[in-house]
Amino acid sequence: MIGNVDLTQEGVEVKKSACYFCHQNCGVLAYVKDDKVLAIEGDPEFPTNQGGLCCRGNIALKHLDHPDRVNYPLKRVGKRGEGKWEQIPWDQAIKEIAAKLSDIRDKFGAEAVATAGGTQRTDDWARRRFMNLFGSPNGFHNAHLCWIPTFMVETAIYGWCPFDLDIGASKCIVLWGQNPGASGMPEAHHIADLQAKGMKVIVIDPRFTESASKADLWLPLRPGSDLALALSWIHVIIYEGLMDQDFVMEYTEGFNELAEHVVDFSPEWAAERTWLTPEQIRAGAHMYAMNKPGNIQWGTSVDQIGKPAGATMHARAILRALTGNLDCPGADLLTGPSQDYLTDEELEGNQFLSDEQKAKQIGSDKFPMVTWPGYSKICELTKKTWGKVPTAEWMCEAHPPSVFRAIANSDPYPVKALMIAATNPLASYGETSVVLEALRKVDFMVACDYWITPSAMFADYIMPIAGALERPIITNSYGCADFMLTAQRAIKPMYERRNDFNFWRDLGIALGQEENWPWETVEDAYYSAIEPIGHPVSNFDEFVENVRFHFPEREYYKYKRQGFATPSGKVELYSSTLKELGLPPLPEYVGPSENEIDNPELAEKFPLVLTTGGGFMPFHHSEHFQIKDMRFLRHSPFMDINPATAKELGIEDGDWVWIETDRGRMKQRANLTEAIHQKVIYTQRCWWYPEKDMRDIELGGELGGALESNGNVLTCTTDDYCDPYSGSWANRGLLCRVYKVEEADLKEVI
Repeated sequence: MIGNVDLTQEGVEVKKSACYFCHQNCGVLAYVKDDKVLAIEGDPEFPTNQGGLCCRGNIALKHLDHPDRVNYPLKRVGKRGEGKWEQIPWDQAIKEIAAKLSDIRDKFGAEAVATAGGTQRTDDWARRRFMNLFGSPNGFHNAHLCWIPTFMVETAIYGWCPFDLDIGASKCIVLWGQNPGASGMPEAHHIADLQAKGMKVIVIDPRFTESASKADLWLPLRPGSDLALALSWIHVIIYEGLMDQDFVMEYTEGFNELAEHVVDFSPEWAAERTWLTPEQIRAGAHMYAMNKPGNIQWGTSVDQIGKPAGATMHARAILRALTGNLDCPGADLLTGPSQDYLTDEELEGNQFLSDEQKAKQIGSDKFPMVTWPGYSKICELTKKTWGKVPTAEWMCEAHPPSVFRAIANSDPYPVKALMIAATNPLASYGETSVVLEALRKVDFMVACDYWITPSAMFADYIMPIAGALERPIITNSYGCADFMLTAQRAIKPMYERRNDFNFWRDLGIALGQEENWPWETVEDAYYSAIEPIGHPVSNFDEFVENVRFHFPEREYYKYKRQGFATPSGKVELYSSTLKELGLPPLPEYVGPSENEIDNPELAEKFPLVLTTGGGFMPFHHSEHFQIKDMRFLRHSPFMDINPATAKELGIEDGDWVWIETDRGRMKQRANLTEAIHQKVIYTQRCWWYPEKDMRDIELGGELGGALESNGNVLTCTTDDYCDPYSGSWANRGLLCRVYKVEEADLKEVI
């Protein structure tokens, strides 16, 4: 029995499904009868969750047939943003969308069509394949704020990104801007077990988080000052003799240049910039360098600090090399791409996109690392060493803010169509006013989603997409890992929902791409990917039933056999790849996008330091706000403020307050907590209100409250605020002020 459901009744099948509500993709056992899911529970044999499910996973049945789900294709019949729709058949919608895209391509070129994607829980390689065949280089995700710049910068230094931790043998882990105690319970569980056995835990975070409360050392740095800390750690490790001399001398290039470069970046220099003491900075460097092997666990924070982001990624990468914590037992591993199955890159068809069209990718002239210039260079190097290359879908993206501006003002050329898949740009992209202008002005727009979101309100067509229990799933870290986890559909898609694979394939066939879509179903495509592994199975479902996971035998010290995938074959502390791309070959110090040292006049007006990108349970980015059980847990948006700061400003616990920057203001409720510095404000991200009038504000609606409590209203995405390596913009380290919302303004729509 699960709840009041008798699972022993005749005809009940157990399907090996997965939760798709965050990146953990935990295993789920779905109990199915007559193509209906009766109950679910966590799969005790699945490696990520070992039977447990968090509050997200446990609402899968509420998500499956929620009354607000989009179940049929919808065609706009009213004004854009008015919310008037006509239900039409899937095939009719595909035919009409294809005709419109074809017309735009004929008049403005294929590059006039752009696509925006979500967070690794869609058939992204299929979207990229469609765009390559169509001829447009302008696909993107919010990936600029989540790992992708880190992957590319670290790959420039090492020849692959060491994102896979061999944590079981580790003696130290640095949680850099990451809080698994709130965001990744399986990871938190493993860390706690290993800490009990002696592993040291360092947490770098402005807040005293759940993870910080258990740490051996907590470093509460100023938001956005990560680069100063990383450079100072490099200084300490070099000048206090904490290096792995053998590794540095034999396997790295550019040490002398690095040592000279960081001579002035002492803990005393960094203290003013990070708000830490020199003693705290040294303690962190010593703990990491002297407890080997060790790990630096990636977190999204560095990806979201704007101008200093790329240099910080470079500096943090150097720390692993100086201490020899690369591809050895207990350290950060260079797995490379899978040699055993087809990666996403091998499915996405990059050979179909011409060099002429690649050169038109928006942002590639400004931000080389995550666009075709940097990606092409990385591919040249990784192909020689690994025989394969990273996926382009994620690692080679048009610059999102620049695409939105191109829609609004035709610079560098007109972008006339936008297709959004599993994303709500108004809630999740920086500088919301720019995004809103683009959605209002775009000539043609399609949304593929579970829900009608504030962004989907501007669509000409909304396509109904199958959810977790209705689709097969492969998890392999964007095609950049060497492992694979699989899950099968529990049931066929309900109503007229379909996989996003079906959307891109059907649309491609309608546009004449049929010969390049050899798979009829996504299971067929997935089977073609796993078939090289060699298991005696005849289809994807059999693989899930009988195999399900693929973990290759671990090989350490691969660089001794093949070298590093860099021009020199070594770890390039002084990076020739970055230099070739016109970027600094050593990490040069850059202050936060806004800070009290470089911007004293701005700091006088906005004296507090803001972090806007805070994720929180039970939501994932801008998802799940429609589900009442979730909203019961988090009914209102809350910002963290220190009690002393709140008292000075006349703010009490629970008060609605304005958080304002030089771009605008938004409101959240005050959570008074000693766990945050007196100068720091921390807001929850991506808030919107499905219960509010979804119509555009210009048409008398509230746009689902998408502008009221959304931290992206406060951010800036102009080029001078973006990281010159990748174009990522600042969600953290900005300057702000806070004041109480007057009673008369509590119902105000901004």
